[in-house]
Amino acid sequence: MVNLVNENGTISITNEVLTNLAGDAATKCFGVKGMAGRSKEGGPLQLLRRESMSKGVEVRFNDDDSISLDLHIGVDQGVNISAVARSIMNEVSYKLSKATGMPVKSVDVYIDTII
Repeated sequence: MVNLVNENGTISITNEVLTNLAGDAATKCFGVKGMAGRSKEGGPLQLLRRESMSKGVEVRFNDDDSISLDLHIGVDQGVNISAVARSIMNEVSYKLSKATGMPVKSVDVYIDTII
């Protein structure tokens, strides 16, 4: 959880909010099939349903009050992977910065599956 303090008070933002924002922004990008993740038992990789897509996102809070994200996704077969990854990086960074006011230091995209 992160606390943002301003002249009007304190706003607390949980990791769940950040991961849902990032997952939503990523899955709306062209060529993205969905967020990817593994079951707790370490089973096969699977696309995550909309309500659990935040499991494909990891958020790290940096010392300089910025955030860094790791996104695990599945993409459509035949898309330009580097263009899709760039689009995701830009979209997620923009949406999180706009929604929270926090700077995004990095967005790392891992293409875990091609469908």
